[in-house]
Amino acid sequence: MSDIPNPLAAFDIFNKSPEDKKSTQGKKKANPLKKLFSKKVGKKLFGKKFATKSRSEVQAPETVSVDKHLKKAKRPTFQITWASNADEIKEAQHLRYKVFAEEMGAQLPSNPEHLDIDEFDAYCDHLLIRDQVSLKVVGTYRVLPPHQAQAIGKLYSDSEFDLARLDHLRPKMVELGRSCVHADYRSGAVIMALWSGLAQYMQKHGYEIMLGCASIPMADGGHFAASLYNSLANDQMAPIENHAFPRLPLPLDRLNGGLEVEPPPLIKGYLKLGAKICSAPAWDPDFNTADLLTMLRLSDINPRYAKHFLGQ
Repeated sequence: MSDIPNPLAAFDIFNKSPEDKKSTQGKKKANPLKKLFSKKVGKKLFGKKFATKSRSEVQAPETVSVDKHLKKAKRPTFQITWASNADEIKEAQHLRYKVFAEEMGAQLPSNPEHLDIDEFDAYCDHLLIRDQVSLKVVGTYRVLPPHQAQAIGKLYSDSEFDLARLDHLRPKMVELGRSCVHADYRSGAVIMALWSGLAQYMQKHGYEIMLGCASIPMADGGHFAASLYNSLANDQMAPIENHAFPRLPLPLDRLNGGLEVEPPPLIKGYLKLGAKICSAPAWDPDFNTADLLTMLRLSDINPRYAKHFLGQ
């Protein structure tokens, strides 16, 4: 699964508690994973492979200013919108191709327009984050709602996992994926805008569950991914009745799964939000990542972060 490189590194609400901020103000901590999770390797937002069909009933929210979260001297503001026509969907697909294929080296089908296109795009809703000055699409997410998943007959995650134990949840579950942010805009403000757009979408349509694949780069051959999975606590795993099973499992028994590791920023953020891991890692050869099926119920969002995404 393809994700944006280090997308939550600047997202302080996931990195520090208020007490931590006071004690570490003016100091910088070295990132022990900086070498492993370099810009070239990349990380993932919730899944790598999802996009949107424009639907007339999806209204673009009002312009949302999130510039206060940026640390740059010149702080742009952003618009949170949903693609409403084919040209806007192409803008999202072009950004995805630029990030996933050109920057991260994913094996995507080539096309003369340099677009990342797959069969799910026509069924999904595409979330777009625009620079309010240039109007360029700088961030995107695609969302597959339940009725559209029924129309296409599957979720993207079905290609990587046996989801039989989750079948009863499909009517109230959306699948997220294909998230990425332009290299020049990787800041907490853009991530905040993406998550705010998703929260508005979930609340507007009455959906309860977000499902997607959280990807772990395998630049080291998979040892980090195996160690991360082995380090997950029981309360970070979904109940056994919500477990899924990889179709192409990462060979955990042949990897060094005892390394002392810290989760990548995005997975760490998901877990702090209240998300649960539903599977052992699946290997995605196209993106050369280990993917963990991840589920987030709105009712399980940590109260500390609910105000940021749900207005609570």
